[in-house]
Amino acid sequence: MQEILDFLQSLDWSPLVISIKTGIVATILSFFFGIFAARAVMKLRPGARAVIDGFLTLPMILPPTVAGFFLLLIFSLRRPFGAALYENFSIKAVQTWLGCILAATIIAFPLMYRNTRAAFEQVDTNLIYAARTLGMPEWKIFWKVVIPSAGPGVLSGTVLAFARALGEYGATSMLAGNIPGKTGTVSQKIAMVIQDGDYKTAGFWSVVVLLVGFLAMTAMNLLGNRRKKNQKQW
Repeated sequence: MQEILDFLQSLDWSPLVISIKTGIVATILSFFFGIFAARAVMKLRPGARAVIDGFLTLPMILPPTVAGFFLLLIFSLRRPFGAALYENFSIKAVQTWLGCILAATIIAFPLMYRNTRAAFEQVDTNLIYAARTLGMPEWKIFWKVVIPSAGPGVLSGTVLAFARALGEYGATSMLAGNIPGKTGTVSQKIAMVIQDGDYKTAGFWSVVVLLVGFLAMTAMNLLGNRRKKNQKQW
């Protein structure tokens, strides 16, 4: 028992703190941008919808290191856009916590977008027509009718986006680096200690990530079941 306590006391907990903070912020950004993008794409014509949808989903099928490479090209201080951000607004993404957030958001966003769009497509249009008949404005219809009806899909997208942002490694390493106490996440910590042959620490952090992911998925299932408790199951 004392050996376990000594091991826990010897650990640097900053990677977990950074990962959770990054996951929360990235999920919030993915939530609002994902809902906005899903709503906007659904209003497009089929051809334009296919192109934009493919572009927005691209980070989900690309290797994270490729996404990180393009982010590095955009936000590097040696590139026009990155240099302009830093010179005019003192905003720096490379090797900063902001870089962690940007990388995690880009990787997690497609999960939120795809789940939300699929949920929107299942909403009963009769509910929307009825709300319009009652004189409700479009923005109120969206938040009072569409979002609640698409709730399970939006919820699953949110949880999956958080889980993906929490475990992001490739794009984060490319853009934010691995600076202990600043940009070093749990995933980066696992990779680093594995290289040093410290399987004990790597195993501990792997179990922690598994537990957090399991708890997030369980919470999603419980909330989803609560919404469906009055529905008949086949």
